[in-house]
Amino acid sequence: MNLEKVIFGFFIVLAATLNFGFFIGDMDNPAHHDIYELFAALVVSLVATVLKFGDRTQIGAIHLSTSLVADLQLLAAAMVWGYAAHVSGTGLTAASTASVVSLSGGALLANMVSVIILIAETIIQRR
Repeated sequence: MNLEKVIFGFFIVLAATLNFGFFIGDMDNPAHHDIYELFAALVVSLVATVLKFGDRTQIGAIHLSTSLVADLQLLAAAMVWGYAAHVSGTGLTAASTASVVSLSGGALLANMVSVIILIAETIIQRR
């Protein structure tokens, strides 16, 4: 068993599951979406991105691009949350929560593409 591939797969799947955990729930209800889960999803996604830098293959490039998209979406979601909670006078409203969850949904889609690519790559290597 290759420990590097285990760690690589672990962080890809963990990024997707943390993102899913944040995304699930009523889109406009702030009580269903925890800021710490968004933070954890962003940090793990950034770690997964760093792990993808070493791969020089075409599939590695697609892995990296999906990870960069997820990072960008999660960073934007965190910035919207931060702005809504600390800068705007209205606080975290249903509309701002919906924007944050929508952005995390885009990141979730990018993470799912990355997981599918990981599975396809694993199946191809087995043959």
